[in-house]
Amino acid sequence: MKAVADSSVLISLSAIGQHSLLLRRFPSGILIPKAVWQEVVESGQERSGAGEIASAEWISVGEVTDRSFVSLLRGDLDQGEAEAIALARQERLSIVLLDEKHARRVAQQLELQVLGTVGVLLWARRVGLIASLREQLDALQTRGGFHLSIAVVQDALRTAGENE
Repeated sequence: MKAVADSSVLISLSAIGQHSLLLRRFPSGILIPKAVWQEVVESGQERSGAGEIASAEWISVGEVTDRSFVSLLRGDLDQGEAEAIALARQERLSIVLLDEKHARRVAQQLELQVLGTVGVLLWARRVGLIASLREQLDALQTRGGFHLSIAVVQDALRTAGENE
């Protein structure tokens, strides 16, 4: 199975040393649009994820051909999110990796399955690839600078059976 990713999931998982979970979850690889490559690797050379993503042979860059669809999506989304959704539809891939709430909603309205950083970590906990979801969520917030609401953290920990 293959998925299309926006930058936030790549950056966040790389920041906590867990970007390889994506290959475990999607053994056929990850496809990213050019806008995401530019944001993560080219513009983000000094930030988390740039080196990991640039050297990951299982991540490929795809060209979105329906630029009018991207323009339509750009009314509500940033370039990377819009291209990721458009690329997922173009390539007939049902899963798109997105974190931003509005982008997730748009993708779901287009009948795409959405998985975010927390969802990848939940999956990894469920299959035994990480020992503690709590530790990974703490790392996301402290090392990765990732904002998670208390409700999202509590719900994720409850789902993983790690609530106190």
